[in-house]
Amino acid sequence: MRRSGLIAQKLGMSRVFREDGSHVPVTVLHIDNCQVVDQRTLERDGYSAVQLGAGKAKVKRLGQAMRGHFAKAEVEPKQRVAEFRVSEDALIEIGAQLSPAHFATGQYVDVAGTSIGKGFAGAMKRWGFSGMRASHGVSISHRAHGSTGQCQDPGKVFKGKKMAGHLGAGRVTMQNLEVVGADVDAGLLLIKGSIPGSKSGWVMVQDAVKKAAHKDSPIPAGLIERPVDDAKPEAAAAAGDAAADNASADTVEKE
Repeated sequence: MRRSGLIAQKLGMSRVFREDGSHVPVTVLHIDNCQVVDQRTLERDGYSAVQLGAGKAKVKRLGQAMRGHFAKAEVEPKQRVAEFRVSEDALIEIGAQLSPAHFATGQYVDVAGTSIGKGFAGAMKRWGFSGMRASHGVSISHRAHGSTGQCQDPGKVFKGKKMAGHLGAGRVTMQNLEVVGADVDAGLLLIKGSIPGSKSGWVMVQDAVKKAAHKDSPIPAGLIERPVDDAKPEAAAAAGDAAADNASADTVEKE
């Protein structure tokens, strides 16, 4: 079964101490009102997926189309929207809210985000080139990337050549990261190690594609149950019965 992922916001890094005194570096992710906004069904769209939204957006900053989209789903306007492919039997109803308990402790996940942009970088920083010799005839070109072309034939630089250029600010996916724990009340998810992106950046967390499904993972998803007050219907029923009894008593007295 292919389950849905989560949209999370990176808060920063911390550490968790184990019982033996050792510590594990973790990245803290915040699950902020992650709700299902729409569904993609096999009959209507040709594939199965769920569209999730997270965060809160100001209505004045949304276009008319997105306002209607959120109004149709009866959810608050979301700051970030993403779509996750799921199995047909793993669809989640619109309006359902996902919790950090969607991922079990000890399971592995893949995290995708936008890496930190570093601007224009040289070949040594961008690709890890060793550079030229520090002495013995090399002058000025210690950090140069060296030859880039050939002779007259073909007489050009091939596309994809590793050279200096823009570094970072691209989509990066880190695979097989372990889930250390989750705090459902605070909406926090702890993942071992570092993940791409800067603080307050949005990331997509999914089940690891190269690992087997965890036995404790909730199916189809870990949801936050909507509070239901069972005392109100009973009280309303009792009040209705009492009113009916009073009405019948009044009728008997009048007769």
